[in-house]
Amino acid sequence: MNDQPTALDLPMADLPAETQKYFDICQDKLGLVPNVLKAYAFDIDKLNAFTALYNDVMLADSGLSKLEREMIAVAVSSVNKCFYCLTAHGQAVRALSGDPILGEQLVMNWRVADLDARQTAMLGFAEKMTKASHEIVEADRQALRDVGFSDRDIWDIAAVAGFFNMTNRVASATDMRPNDDYHGQNR
Repeated sequence: MNDQPTALDLPMADLPAETQKYFDICQDKLGLVPNVLKAYAFDIDKLNAFTALYNDVMLADSGLSKLEREMIAVAVSSVNKCFYCLTAHGQAVRALSGDPILGEQLVMNWRVADLDARQTAMLGFAEKMTKASHEIVEADRQALRDVGFSDRDIWDIAAVAGFFNMTNRVASATDMRPNDDYHGQNR
């Protein structure tokens, strides 16, 4: 792969010290700087907006576990056929679950995975939101409540699914490529 994380010629801006520190933390913790961050780094304000929203929906306090949020990311990205997110977040599912098979199942077809009722309802809702959000009705929200999700959890499911529907489209439109390292990790 060349040094460009996308098919667009948008060179990385000079990184402010705070942003460089964030990239250094990624390098230390992950062993890489995710290409999505490099892709947004042509405009520091866009990068900051992206990372703030990502950190909020994926890492902030929630009734959803980090694994559940990653599962949503993969299920949505599977519907949207987003190569970047399926690769990066499929790896995160493998890492968080300790199960390389689960990561692959979610990438291909989450319905073949051995999921509990809570996870099944969550991914069904995220998929419906991705394919036909205008068809969501109270019964869909109630189905989530019936398996133990709070209204706040339902908000978080919708926020994660909505975030990945947006990022999938940007990644696909710009031919964003995942870091090569993701492919072999946690297998």
